[in-house]
Amino acid sequence: MENQKESPVTGREGSPIALETAANWTKHYRDNHPGETISQFFGKEILEKILAQRDCLGIRFYYAYDKPKGGKPHLIIAGVMRDGTDQIHEEAPEAAAAPGAKSLVAGTTQPRYLIGEQSSPCPGSPGCPSNVLSGKR
Repeated sequence: MENQKESPVTGREGSPIALETAANWTKHYRDNHPGETISQFFGKEILEKILAQRDCLGIRFYYAYDKPKGGKPHLIIAGVMRDGTDQIHEEAPEAAAAPGAKSLVAGTTQPRYLIGEQSSPCPGSPGCPSNVLSGKR
């Protein structure tokens, strides 16, 4: 019998959270980062496109700034596969290290994956909510 390694990603990660707990946690963030972006909104279309990619079991969110110092905060999203790797297109390491090197698997090309940004930050974008999670009622 072949010994199969358990996948680190199942597609069932995450769980519901009580509104009171979520409100407290988001308040802690706002209290520690006054005047900063408190949320990012991604539309259904980009989320569905990423989730529809072959072998995608979920989405990983990366915190990012658009400039080295004093940049605006962003979230970058990428699909994630069963082995926990991000669905991003990268040059094969051997090709980057040695010009003219061939892929380890002849005749194959790495798939092109979507990654997302262009979310709408709050405050600052139309449709920002006024509720217990945003601290505005």
